[in-house]
Amino acid sequence: MVISSPSASKRWRLVLGSALAAALVTAGITARANLAPNGPPIVQISQDTFVNHGSQHQTEVEPGSYGFGNTVVVAYQTGRFNLNGGSSDVSWATSIDGGKTWEYGNLPGITKYTNSHDPFDRASDPTVTYDAKHGVWLIETLPLIAAGGPRPAMVISRSTDGLRWHNPVSVGPNLGDSDKTWINCDNWSNSPHFGNCYAEWDSTSTGEVNLSTSKDGGLTWGPAKNSADGAVGQGGLPEPQPNGNVVVPFWAFGNVAIEAFTSADGGTSWGSSVFVANVNFRGPNGGIRALTLPGAGIDGSGRVYVVWADCSFRTNCSSNDIVFSSSKDGATWSAAAPIPIDPLNSTIDHFIPGFAVDPNTKGSSAHLALTYYYYPNVNCGKFTCKLHAAMISSHDGGASWAPPVELAGPIKLTWLPNTSLGRMVGDYVATSIVNGNAYAFLASADRPSGQFFEEALFTNKSGVPDIFGTRRFTPFGLRPVSHLNNQRRTVPVPLD
Repeated sequence: MVISSPSASKRWRLVLGSALAAALVTAGITARANLAPNGPPIVQISQDTFVNHGSQHQTEVEPGSYGFGNTVVVAYQTGRFNLNGGSSDVSWATSIDGGKTWEYGNLPGITKYTNSHDPFDRASDPTVTYDAKHGVWLIETLPLIAAGGPRPAMVISRSTDGLRWHNPVSVGPNLGDSDKTWINCDNWSNSPHFGNCYAEWDSTSTGEVNLSTSKDGGLTWGPAKNSADGAVGQGGLPEPQPNGNVVVPFWAFGNVAIEAFTSADGGTSWGSSVFVANVNFRGPNGGIRALTLPGAGIDGSGRVYVVWADCSFRTNCSSNDIVFSSSKDGATWSAAAPIPIDPLNSTIDHFIPGFAVDPNTKGSSAHLALTYYYYPNVNCGKFTCKLHAAMISSHDGGASWAPPVELAGPIKLTWLPNTSLGRMVGDYVATSIVNGNAYAFLASADRPSGQFFEEALFTNKSGVPDIFGTRRFTPFGLRPVSHLNNQRRTVPVPLD
């Protein structure tokens, strides 16, 4: 498939529902993704439009998403490179009607593949948020220069409607070693720091988790700051609370744990890190790229939830569950517990979580939604592993969970783009809750067509309300495999 490279301002529109097939043809999309036969219908919402040399084309991976009101915006890598990481650009897909219709395009002002005069060779690690005080959508991108030249910690693209995007602004000095970026804003109208936005990244040279704060809708950013104890890790996720505090759970690789630190003054300073839980992660078979990165969300009361893949609850750490912990103050956390997707004596392996909490719900009525990938049989290999994607949700703050809903699969690993760390659907995936409905945003793939892959970004049609009954939480009578804790020590590696 050969598609002309678009201008930075060009957009494509997808209309879902009965007109889906015609819209896909109009948009130039061949919808061939391997869809789950027993799950809700999922729909393709974008396509790799680049044709540059060096990329693995018809690939879209690693979505981040955010929903506010009737609008949800997704950002993701398009045209993934194999060597040295990154993609042809970060792209966006936006629905302004609660997921019924979608438009998509590529961000301007970042890579030379969108415009030959743009400064960066590649782009990676996209996330998205909304600043309610200033009425602006923000997409964060990790820019990459193939030769290793100087670059800012990240760049921020801004839009007032989620459809028309401006050239980005830079965050931080020309560091050249930033990685695993993230962004979030304080959207609590009664917060003393309402309108503050917090950009996070880690350093591949020092391992430090850094944050910068903006108070003007992402136009300008303050200096990089670290926790009081110089926290080292990856995957920090700033979660602003209604009282103005900001809790940052992260993967503390040196301690093989999830930890967190907090700011009580709007990012002017950050406290010392505290322990959340030990982590034991069993790398999935088959050579898929899957990392120990957490997901997080916050409910209307300010309770912060964090999820990650962990094999502690399986005998001999035989496969991973998705586990979660929560805290009302960022200082004291509940004991980690597995989300009851499958019995703990099953052969199913779960990984790459994408998590969301509905901020319009709280406490015993908090709505949680989790998207994840899994292998039905952990004991598989490069040519026998079959990748699936599913979603599970809770309407009572995680006390009980609906049965999981299948979204996509089976996907052969050889259908996925390759990287130096394995075949890739993303180091993370995304979930957003819009008007009470949970939307998963995930990469799905079919058999490659000639020189092109057949991997694109999908979401579930019409959301997944929690109407499937409940499965009461139970640890299935097994205890954590405590003797495995703290056995592994890892060092920071670039996740581009």
